[in-house]
Amino acid sequence: MHISDGVMPTSLAIGSGVVSLALTAWSAHRTRNRDLPKVAVVAAAFFVAALIHVPLGPTSVHLVLPGVVGALLGPSAFIAIAIGLVLQSLLFQFGGLTALGGNALLMGLPALGCGLLFQLLKGTTIRRQMLVGGLSGGLGIIGSALLLALLLAASGEDFLVVAKFALAAHLPVAIIETLVAAFIVRFLARVKPEMLTAPFTLKD
Repeated sequence: MHISDGVMPTSLAIGSGVVSLALTAWSAHRTRNRDLPKVAVVAAAFFVAALIHVPLGPTSVHLVLPGVVGALLGPSAFIAIAIGLVLQSLLFQFGGLTALGGNALLMGLPALGCGLLFQLLKGTTIRRQMLVGGLSGGLGIIGSALLLALLLAASGEDFLVVAKFALAAHLPVAIIETLVAAFIVRFLARVKPEMLTAPFTLKD
C-alpha cells in the first residue's frame, strides 16, 4: 500500500506533502486533549497492522485499517496515520520520506471519510454499529486502493500496470478488513462503547 521514494514526480510529491501537512495540522487542532491516549493506542495499532502480511499469489499485501482508524478517531484519524507512517518509514523503510505526503493522503483521506460515515450512520444498537463498522472497514481500504492507483497513474505511464495490479490486489484485503472492522467495533460496543464516539467538532 505504500508508495516508495522516487516513484512520484517532484511536483506531485511536493503538492501531496503540502496538502498532507495542512490536513495534519487541522487534525491536530480537532483533537481533544482527553482523546490523546486513544489516538496513541489507535496509531500504534495502525503501525503494527502493516507488519501483518497476507500472501497473495507471487506477492503479499498487508492490513491498513483506515476505516477502523477513522471510525474510532474521527477527525483525529489523519494525524494518527501520519505519525504511524513516519515511524514505519524510519524504522522499517516502508514507503519513504519523500513519499510521506502521498502515503498520508491515500490512507488518511479514506479514514476521514469513513469516520464521518460511521458517526453519521452508527445508530445506537450493537448490531447496527457492527454493520456500519464493517462497511467503513471495507470502504476504507477500497478508497485507499483507489487513491494509490490514481497516484501511481499520475506518476507516469510506466506505473499504469502497477496501478491496476495494486487496485486488484487489495480487493481481497477489503473483505478481510470488513470482517476485522466489524469484529473490533462489535467488541468495543460491548466493553467500551465510549471509544466509538469521535465527533467532528472543534477541539474542546
